[in-house]
Amino acid sequence: MRPTWVEVSLPALRRNFRALQQWVTPRAAVCAVVKADAYGHGGLKCARALEKEGGNWFAVTSPEEGITLREGRVRGRILLLSGFWRGEEEEVLLRNLTPAVWQPWHIEVLEAAAVRLNHETPVRVHLKLDTGMGRLGLQLRDLPHFLAALGRAPHVRLEGVLSHFASSEVVDDPANAAQLQRFDQALDTIRAAGFEPAFCHIANTAAAITRDRTWYNMVRTGLALYGYHLPFVSAGNGTPELTGDLAVEPVLAWKTRVIELKEVATGQPIGYGGAFVTKTPSRLAILPVGYADGLSRLLCAGGRVIVRGKFAPIVGNISMDLTEIDATQLPDVRLGDEVTILGADGECSISAWEHANLSQTIPYEVLCSIGRRVPRVYID
Repeated sequence: MRPTWVEVSLPALRRNFRALQQWVTPRAAVCAVVKADAYGHGGLKCARALEKEGGNWFAVTSPEEGITLREGRVRGRILLLSGFWRGEEEEVLLRNLTPAVWQPWHIEVLEAAAVRLNHETPVRVHLKLDTGMGRLGLQLRDLPHFLAALGRAPHVRLEGVLSHFASSEVVDDPANAAQLQRFDQALDTIRAAGFEPAFCHIANTAAAITRDRTWYNMVRTGLALYGYHLPFVSAGNGTPELTGDLAVEPVLAWKTRVIELKEVATGQPIGYGGAFVTKTPSRLAILPVGYADGLSRLLCAGGRVIVRGKFAPIVGNISMDLTEIDATQLPDVRLGDEVTILGADGECSISAWEHANLSQTIPYEVLCSIGRRVPRVYID
């Protein structure tokens, strides 16, 4: 097999989950966000490991992702954060998925499917509110009309209410307080109409760590499960009040091997476009990994890997399937040596944050971009 792979530490994943549980217990439950294939870690494997650890709520994007978990024998509750599209409602019921809803037609087609299938138990839904994100969700002015649609659907039960922060990491952003106020206002309206949602949730990883006011009785944590969170910043609106800083550890390591070594002379152009030219006689190592695997071409400037416990710089343009590194200062490097792209080796480590900073993005994108052709190996 092509020697490029990802190692996923299930013990590290479980430790992060336990840390999050302890952080919010007994106030709130943890809904583990495993959408986008668990941010590149493998949605099914991660969900099954978390379920054995006691997790009973899992958030995905779509019915397709939910069905993957069900077919993999995940028995816990599965929340569809982006709801469903017309024609998917029967699968939602048959697979016992819990959709986010925000349009009256969501309720209408779920009610019709429940009648058509003689569904014996209520169809549980979570109402998604747009409190300031400006993305998916019901606007508060439309709440009475939506609640009326719910009242006409005896087979559909409003189990939960959720929303999303737009600037959760900016801990003193006044927009956060405004979103909470709108969320509370909506909850008052919903309860006044006779509905009693069992779950209320708006907190993502950053909010769960920094502001217990946002917990209600459920938090949706994704990035922290996998060992990262974005830095908490201030907008300069007074002194931010932080609950604390949760310690988590990266779950994923990305590795490859040296498949060729070559000696080149001074002045040798390297890679496409000759973007790098050797200044001295050099020893180069070729790695079977490239941008088709998710290794950003922006790492050509400043990117590095770890070989035999030491850093080695990436040189030349990263190509689709191959990357070159300068191993001149590592005379012991041999064919087949293991190379760490993300992770630790000896005293050296490279995190998704390092790749994100060099690529002008965020750890979410770094992790999610690791391609499907890179096999995941689960360490337990």
